[in-house]
Amino acid sequence: MRRFIWLAPMTLLALLLVAGSIGAENQQWEELFFRANEAYQEARFQEAVDGYSQLIRSGHESGHLFYNLGNAYFRLNELGWAILNYERARLLIPRDADLNFNVRYARDQMQDAVAETQGLMNTTFFWLDTFNLYELFWGFAVLNVVFWAILVTRLFVRPDWIFYPLLIVLIVWFIAGLSFGLKWYQVYTDERAVIVQEEISVLAGPDINDTVLFKLHAGTEVCQERSEDGWSLVSLPDKKRGWVKKEAIEPIKRAHSPLLAAQATGNALAFADESSFGMRRHGGMAIL
Repeated sequence: MRRFIWLAPMTLLALLLVAGSIGAENQQWEELFFRANEAYQEARFQEAVDGYSQLIRSGHESGHLFYNLGNAYFRLNELGWAILNYERARLLIPRDADLNFNVRYARDQMQDAVAETQGLMNTTFFWLDTFNLYELFWGFAVLNVVFWAILVTRLFVRPDWIFYPLLIVLIVWFIAGLSFGLKWYQVYTDERAVIVQEEISVLAGPDINDTVLFKLHAGTEVCQERSEDGWSLVSLPDKKRGWVKKEAIEPIKRAHSPLLAAQATGNALAFADESSFGMRRHGGMAIL
């Protein structure tokens, strides 16, 4: 009994200390975020880039944060880095009208006219690019609950009308499950990358002395097939391919992204709940 009497206040004290440290850390990151926003509003765009980048490196990722970072890079005339961060934002907030407008506007500034192609999967399941992985996961989870609730109800109550709702839910459940699986595959096998240097030479082999096949410019999206010895083999939708320096490109999918993990598990960390951080982003016309 005495041990329990001592254990209870000690446990409460430990919880208060943990809560206090988390609150202090959140306040620190919140101040950094607002300083970055203030730097952007005052046209100190490099400071804004540094602040947003520090937040992302610390694991505080969100679609709106990538959007802000893309806007700041655009103001610095860093077209490649701007488009890269816009594309990262689109993985998380794909239906955002301001973001999609800025993506189109930024791509209009590109030197390379590379036609986008839709694969069979994206053409058939055209709605995949409209939802992020987190949304499809929870949609499938809710349909699972509805499906099993109707199925259990039918085991005990057998009205004739319940067959049709069950059939409809079964069809929708199958489509939602297939969509979630395809989206998961699409996200975790994403090999897209963006040219971030102003101009690069695409070579016939992974050697500086190899033949120059063609040139690419900042903002062009490529598929990164493989890497070796500081070089990457990239390809374009028109089947052109060649080798470029690895530092000339940046993959759209971030390795070990905490936000992708949060999407898969429903974890509220990493700005899943942006309101807790006072999330504010620049408007859709900010880059004009």
